[in-house]
Amino acid sequence: MKGRGMAKKEGKMRIRAFPMTMDEKYVENIWSLLKDAIQEIQRKNNSGLSFEELYRNAYTMVLHKHGERLYSGLKEVVTNHLESKVRQDVLQALNNNFLQTLNAAWNDHQTSMVMIRDILMYMDRVYVQQNNCENVYNLGLVIFRDKVVRYGGIGNNLRITLLDMIMKERRGEVINRLAIKNACQMLMMLGIETRNVYEEDFESHFLKQSAEFYKIESQKFLDENSASVYIHKVEARINEEAERATHYLDESTEPRIVEVVEDELIKKHMKTIVEMEGSGVVHMLKNNRMEDLACMYKLFGRVADGHKTIGECVSRYLREEGKALVTQAT
Repeated sequence: MKGRGMAKKEGKMRIRAFPMTMDEKYVENIWSLLKDAIQEIQRKNNSGLSFEELYRNAYTMVLHKHGERLYSGLKEVVTNHLESKVRQDVLQALNNNFLQTLNAAWNDHQTSMVMIRDILMYMDRVYVQQNNCENVYNLGLVIFRDKVVRYGGIGNNLRITLLDMIMKERRGEVINRLAIKNACQMLMMLGIETRNVYEEDFESHFLKQSAEFYKIESQKFLDENSASVYIHKVEARINEEAERATHYLDESTEPRIVEVVEDELIKKHMKTIVEMEGSGVVHMLKNNRMEDLACMYKLFGRVADGHKTIGECVSRYLREEGKALVTQAT
């Protein structure tokens, strides 16, 4: 019994291994050092900083239960920098070099947040885990999204700029694909493991604009071209859009934009294409244009009821030919 009591007592003593407390002034001094360092990193003046010493200071604050002070302080410093410096730079560039300015601001922000995360690694491991809040890097993403990308006219300007550049490329102009790619990657990252920001701020508008564009183009193509030429133009457009999504939009957009093109250029006009006088399916059959027919069959296979539409037209033609033969025989 006595032995058990002694073990209990020793156990209690071990639990109280860190009785030391930090007074408020000491906490504020450490935070002041860390705040200055974070601001130097944001100003790209980090060459003289001792990252090991800064890590130790952040570690000490968290260890002595001042993680909340550190976390809220970080949030405040990052917010102030983005509101007073970064956002102003981007707003001043709205009508001149906008995309390059925003992309440069985003790259600088990412770089600084990686350095800040390294200093505050212990806070990420302990305070963030215990309090179920955003880790340091993700906190930086949230603030950049809300205070820069979605602030005022910046978001609208970004969307309009991206959509205008894509429309220019569709018309045959050369554009800065890398700038669009960087902006799309930024929007994907700002969604923090979801595609919500990319989808809401860009993709949904891109798909809508594309549908309108191809609705008009489909009518123009139908008015000006034979069925076989139309099919080849549609094939080229589908390949262009798939390549665009793969190269500088997010790759998850590819099936979505391809579906829009298929809907507007194939699905909504199947009967018209198949029954085109002087170039449709009947013309192909009569003139043994098997290659054109094979292209149409392949293209129509991309949409629901595509093959059925061709089949019905072939069936009608064969029935009519059969009837004509019977009539001639009698």
